[in-house]
Amino acid sequence: MNCSTMKNNKRKSNHEIVACIYFFSALFFAMIAYMVYFVGFRAADLMGNPYNARTEVFNDQFIRGNILSSDGQILAKTEITENKDQDGNATTIEKRVYPFGEVFAQAVGYSTKGKTGIESLTNFYLMKSSANPVARVANELTETKSPGDNVTISLDAGLQQTAYEALGDHAGAVIAMDPMTGYILCMVSKPSFDPNTIVDAWDAIVNDPNQNGELLNRCTQGLYAPGSTFKIFMTLAYLREHGDDPSGFQFHCTGAYQDPSDDKYIVHCFDGEVHGQEDLSEAFANSCNAAFSEMGTTIDRTELRKLCDSMYFNEDLPIALTKSRSRFTVDATTDTWTMMQTAIGQGNTMMSPLHSVLITAAIANGGISMEPQLLMQITSSDGEIVRTFNWQDGNRKTLMNQEEASVLASYMRKVVTDGTASRLRDASYEAAGKTGSAEVTKDGITKTNAWFTGFAPYSSPRIAVCVVVEDGETGGRTAVPIAKKVMDYWIQKGQ
Repeated sequence: MNCSTMKNNKRKSNHEIVACIYFFSALFFAMIAYMVYFVGFRAADLMGNPYNARTEVFNDQFIRGNILSSDGQILAKTEITENKDQDGNATTIEKRVYPFGEVFAQAVGYSTKGKTGIESLTNFYLMKSSANPVARVANELTETKSPGDNVTISLDAGLQQTAYEALGDHAGAVIAMDPMTGYILCMVSKPSFDPNTIVDAWDAIVNDPNQNGELLNRCTQGLYAPGSTFKIFMTLAYLREHGDDPSGFQFHCTGAYQDPSDDKYIVHCFDGEVHGQEDLSEAFANSCNAAFSEMGTTIDRTELRKLCDSMYFNEDLPIALTKSRSRFTVDATTDTWTMMQTAIGQGNTMMSPLHSVLITAAIANGGISMEPQLLMQITSSDGEIVRTFNWQDGNRKTLMNQEEASVLASYMRKVVTDGTASRLRDASYEAAGKTGSAEVTKDGITKTNAWFTGFAPYSSPRIAVCVVVEDGETGGRTAVPIAKKVMDYWIQKGQ
């Protein structure tokens, strides 16, 4: 072998070694990057996963921290007691306690039969300790558990209690949020359950004969036909189709609309009420089914679908809690009768209360939808701030331009001053909103779900509220008074 051949072989061998070094170096750094991502960004999610067996290890090291409301009330805590047997041996017993019982049940959740709600969402923080490091080391040496961190959430205990009592014996949901920040202020769902006794009551709650759905968070998981609250979307679709000019809309209401294509296609206004000559704002304020049914036959179906798809329909809502997707199925092939029904919030359209309040909050916020926020702050058992969640870091989505939002807000204000939400007229503040009444048939029995979604004050919104009352007559009669009590409390608290 000549000298030149030996040099070439050596050079080739060196290249292979260098390539191998580069490969394993890249692999090493990729593993470091993954670990940083895993620990820094995925740890909280994985710790909240009820199937993560690793959480049992933390149960042996830490006492689960407290969950507190934004107004400083304890919503969940761990109480520790000692039992002694006949021989005098002490056994430590930890019990998760929920001081408000049924009031926060679905929102806060439970941590015994698995983990749900805030208990699941914040499991990572509740099961780690940021207390004094010296004290933690001492606890480890003596095999004593360290106290976990505490979590403060955006739900206000006073507002939650007000909403819970206002809903009374009705099944349904009440959810409120701050339009400017996205903070969820209250989240009530009924029927409810007592998380303090969930273990003993579990079989009775989950057995087939029970159809009450106590474990269901109706705010995020409940899907309902939106009734006339869907006229918000129809109005926006009309404005966009007609160049933001509502002046061309005129309709003479005789109490019903019958489509010329088939005399079987007829939609009546509530109780057959005759509204007479209406422009768009009047049809909206009166919740005129006849006017909107006609609109449904003329609106561009493809553009309506695009609008709804851009406003959280058929996608996951931006919140970490368990939720259901709202459904909107209209397309270019949708028939006339379905369009007439869709335009008044019946048909195949389904919405959750959370979805509805997000849209309302966006209207109140000039067309910008803020990501709903629940977490505010993490503190150690020593009271030191560990982490603050800044609402400004949340995502935001522009659902409509400011002019569109302003027009819709003015129409919603007219619903209160001249329309179906008249029970809000005597409030000490100016409110705006939209009522709805949606018929549902189950087992051959037709009932009406009552809706209201609105915000206040009109000129400087601080709260957006959505109320759904199952089997609740009409939105104006049943849902509006509930929303008023919620708004009253929040406005008065801020004065």
